[in-house]
Amino acid sequence: MTRPAASRRHLSSSPFAPPVEPPVRRFGVGDRVSHDAYGLGRVVDVEEGVAVCVDFGSVRKRVLSPYTRMSVL
Repeated sequence: MTRPAASRRHLSSSPFAPPVEPPVRRFGVGDRVSHDAYGLGRVVDVEEGVAVCVDFGSVRKRVLSPYTRMSVL
């Protein structure tokens, strides 16, 4: 069984560059967003660092961090 790369520790003596941490995405109430599965929406509530609630018109969804499938417009 193999471990995911994110759980591996980088050794300072390694000749390879350390893995790059993805930037933390921040959303504010009222931000227009685009989601890969749900389309366009507007942020209606923010749980800092945990989740955001987005109104996509026909449905409201709670999207959990790290928000890989969602971006600010």
